[in-house]
Amino acid sequence: MLEISAIYEEKGVFKYLEKRHLTDQYKKAKDYLIAGHTLQTKFKERNPKGSGIWSFRINKQFRALCVFNESGDLIVFEIDNHS
Repeated sequence: MLEISAIYEEKGVFKYLEKRHLTDQYKKAKDYLIAGHTLQTKFKERNPKGSGIWSFRINKQFRALCVFNESGDLIVFEIDNHS
């Protein structure tokens, strides 16, 4: 599995999380990923495979969509309402 050393957010992501009171859950999921515990967050590549878009679970309803940049950091660009 890929090693994640840092996770960054694009503009608007934290505003979305705060509006829905998801900030603490998001930070916990982020800590799991950085620690290498990808199973707890169901970190996986989205279909179609090879698209370069990955997701991880914040809670049962919300997923963070992200991509890797050239230095290997994870960039969260959107929060998906998975309902």
